[in-house]
Amino acid sequence: MQKLKTIPFCKTGYFSKIICDYLDKSENLSEFYENTPDMDGFKKQIKAKRESFPDKARKILVNSLLKQNKNFDIPDKTKINIQLLSKKDTFTVTTGHQLNLFTGPLYFLYKIVATINLSERLKKEFPDCNFVPVYWMATEDHDFEEIKFFHYKNKEISWNRDSNGAVGRLSSEGLNEVFEEFSRQLGKSKNAEYLRKLFHSSYLKHDNLTDATRFLANELFGEHGLVIVNGDDKVLKKQFIPFVKEELFDQTCFREVSKANERLGANYKIQVNPREINLFYLDENVRERIVVENDSYNVLNTNISFTKEQILLEVENNPEKFSPNVLMRPLFQEVVLPNLCYIGGGGELSYWFELKDYFESQKVPFPVLLLRNSLMLISEKQLNKMKKMDIKLEDLFLKQNDLVNKKVRHISDVNIDLSDKKEQLKKMFLHLEELSENTDRSFTGAVKAQGKKQQNGLENLEKRLLKAKKRKYKEIVNRITDLQDGLFPNQILQEREANFAEFYEEVGEELISGLIQNLDPLLLEFDVVEI
Repeated sequence: MQKLKTIPFCKTGYFSKIICDYLDKSENLSEFYENTPDMDGFKKQIKAKRESFPDKARKILVNSLLKQNKNFDIPDKTKINIQLLSKKDTFTVTTGHQLNLFTGPLYFLYKIVATINLSERLKKEFPDCNFVPVYWMATEDHDFEEIKFFHYKNKEISWNRDSNGAVGRLSSEGLNEVFEEFSRQLGKSKNAEYLRKLFHSSYLKHDNLTDATRFLANELFGEHGLVIVNGDDKVLKKQFIPFVKEELFDQTCFREVSKANERLGANYKIQVNPREINLFYLDENVRERIVVENDSYNVLNTNISFTKEQILLEVENNPEKFSPNVLMRPLFQEVVLPNLCYIGGGGELSYWFELKDYFESQKVPFPVLLLRNSLMLISEKQLNKMKKMDIKLEDLFLKQNDLVNKKVRHISDVNIDLSDKKEQLKKMFLHLEELSENTDRSFTGAVKAQGKKQQNGLENLEKRLLKAKKRKYKEIVNRITDLQDGLFPNQILQEREANFAEFYEEVGEELISGLIQNLDPLLLEFDVVEI
């Protein structure tokens, strides 16, 4: 693998205004985060976290991680990293992700590679400290529809079953059928056999989705010291009891995030709106919102209900049954981890920006936010096609119709770009408008109408000429669309659709090692990598 080019995120057309402004350090966004993702920012973050994260919390974390991993043969580097977390100068770099079947889209890999690479980079910059890459599993999520499938060579491979409650607790029953379907699609190479074995060992030898995902992530990244955290843990949630109580009785998250969103919404689309209570009640096959009605704490869509005194006892005795939603989960993470940085995609960072005021109200340091690596993997065969058609890498990010039109205009033996003619026409009618103003103003409306009609006529003529040329160059048009469809499946970024399996089948272990070698988490540009 080799990096071919980097493109500024905001020139790809695939990143939101709020993310582009964050990367550009716009003043519009500066009040919604603390330290920046650079060495000066990390230095400040280390100081803030060291001073606020107690030794007791470290002991609880280490004991919990040892317990979570006791039935897994985790790599030595991961074992060392878990023990290092007991030391006051050890900090984490964290990413989080759903328990997508067989990792889901490619960017699952990119998130974790970014945490690994940033941890290594920070160790070089701050040799007196230790830095541990963490994958926080979204075991308490309940959106099964988002995670039950993955795409392999444009074919959807899906786990068809009913699901209730937290997905991490979901039985692996029925995944043997998914394995058989996936196995039929794979080839017979050594890499294909490895993928069969990996799926089988992950999902058919573990009883639930949490354990299956832990095994899978360890197999792919464990040798790099990745530590995997399951937040659905009674011991960890005991530390979060004070914050749960405050949320139940004072609704601080709702108040603080609402105020922040009012300011943030002046310039940006709000990603997540807070609830009055941002907690779910979690039980077997149940993860439902908690709502207050007439001084009663009710669990939606169930018969479960508590008085204020009863729910206080429930929090104290069974903290594991209280599950933070998307706005409180970040606080839970930062309370139980000595974390410096959260690495996420554009959508994730957009809701993190809503939380700074809430973190300040809870006296918990707000982490550095880092946009994860994004990239496109491109084969030698695809590169050769691009060269033959004289298509630049940047052109591939155009909308398909714009890309086709640009290439047809370029190769046409007749100039069908009428831009200069439209400009001449515009100037001519501006002159006629000025003439009518100085002669008889009653003519001005007619002149403007005629100018508009003539402009529309030229635009329609240009479209018809272009359409005719597309028919003439139909074979080339098809080659262009096939190339772009291969790199942007369903006209979205490859990383949001394709699964790692189809690339691993081609290059094997070099996929992971190549990503780690080529991706710089602090470069903050879109990468194009030849595979």
